[in-house]
Amino acid sequence: MSMPIFSSQFLMNTDISSTARVKRNGERGHPCLIPRLIRLSVAKIETALVKPAPIRTPLSSHMTHGPSVISLYVLSRAFLFPFHSESKMGVDIRHNKDRKVHRKEPKSQDIYLRLLVKLYRFLSRRSDAPFNKVILRRLFMSKTNRPPLALSRLIRKMKHPGRENLTAVVVGTITDDVRIQKIPKLKVCALKLTDRARSRILKAGGQIMTFDQLALTAPRGQGTVLLSGPRKAREVYRHFGKAPGTPHSRTKPYVRSKGRKFERARGRRASRGYKN
Repeated sequence: MSMPIFSSQFLMNTDISSTARVKRNGERGHPCLIPRLIRLSVAKIETALVKPAPIRTPLSSHMTHGPSVISLYVLSRAFLFPFHSESKMGVDIRHNKDRKVHRKEPKSQDIYLRLLVKLYRFLSRRSDAPFNKVILRRLFMSKTNRPPLALSRLIRKMKHPGRENLTAVVVGTITDDVRIQKIPKLKVCALKLTDRARSRILKAGGQIMTFDQLALTAPRGQGTVLLSGPRKAREVYRHFGKAPGTPHSRTKPYVRSKGRKFERARGRRASRGYKN
């Protein structure tokens, strides 16, 4: 047979050529590589060379007998890992400016206010009435968000039809208004009343309640009307809006005085650049 002679010659040629290549190029090879290849038996090399290739069957014949390996892999990934997704790059969010802006407690250290907070926190938690939740939220508010309610506005709001026998609830201060001469009989609950407003309400036959008394008489807010003072009545709100001097602007400017020498140049006259 010519196959063994060819196999041995092929082995010897491969060993010699590889040895020469290592010597010629000056590369560092494994010192036992060439002798091990030479010591291989010719019979094993012949069987390796003449070993028949595996018979490959078409994909259609596999599918007739059952699902393929690929389909089983896809099904297992779909059912065993339904939420698995490929790794993607995330978004690095800056959290240095994240903050909750609503209050969870008042900043005031007034013990009486904190006792009311404790009372209405309990009522808002144990009852489903939204009245108690509104009262609790307003007890947390700052002083600028709890503006005073004038006696004139209180009387005007309580003159609406259906409010004759209801209790006006104000989470804030009720102040007097000297422009009002005649005061009707009122039933009021507030955090604070000025001395003159208190005396005028009581003199007219009205009734003044505190919030702990209101919690006993109306724990769910029945028979009450929630009122509050005007929040945007402060002078600072006059400076908010369109810039002063622009067309259709009614915003109050921050200027020392209104005269010939104040804010009369550029932007106010056509001869000085432009006129709004």
